Amino acid sequence: MFKMEADITSQAVGLASNTDFSIFKLFIRADIIVKSVIILLIASSIYSWAIIFDKYKLFKKINKSTDEFEEKFWKSRSAETFYNNLPSNINDPMANVFKNSMQTIVKSRSRSSISEKLPSILETNIEKEMSAIEKNYTFLATVGSTAPFIGLFGTVWGIMNSFQSIAISRNTSLAIVAPGIAEALFATALGLLAAIPAVVAYNKFSSDSKRYLQKLENFSKRFISIV
Repeated sequence: MFKMEADITSQAVGLASNTDFSIFKLFIRADIIVKSVIILLIASSIYSWAIIFDKYKLFKKINKSTDEFEEKFWKSRSAETFYNNLPSNINDPMANVFKNSMQTIVKSRSRSSISEKLPSILETNIEKEMSAIEKNYTFLATVGSTAPFIGLFGTVWGIMNSFQSIAISRNTSLAIVAPGIAEALFATALGLLAAIPAVVAYNKFSSDSKRYLQKLENFSKRFISIV
């Protein structure tokens, strides 16, 4: 009897060892629901990484250009002179805030009215620039919060299929159970793989945005005092 059980166990282990557990094979063996979950998570992860690299380059660029702009601005004789000599192709959030605000000042006929309106004009221009900087933050937050649950859904669905296979075959051997469990856990792994970088990046870039916003607000306060 013990010999028979040992033979059955060895056969099951042999069948399981012959099963290909590569990522590609796990995907091919999965049903349409699990495949859809896997494709969705992979696509979300790829797009998240594209956003991460884009924002990394953006903050590296604007931090450098803003520091250069501020240094030149505060060394200039006057805001009007600096505005007249400002290159038309300059592409920096702080420079854009200054340029758009100065355009309003130049067009205004009443000096007293513009002094009252300038804070709101600067605030509007800052909000416009920050909206462009914070574009796609919502996607990172969404991936970070939902990807684990999407992966968990794929896991639950895969385990259900494994139990159905057991019921149909009336065989609880490892060779029957292992492939379905592996497919199910693969979905969870992908969910975490998509979510973790998205959450880390969202928190990092949100912090960078707050620091940059503070920089713009400090500039606007000093700018108001000299106009």
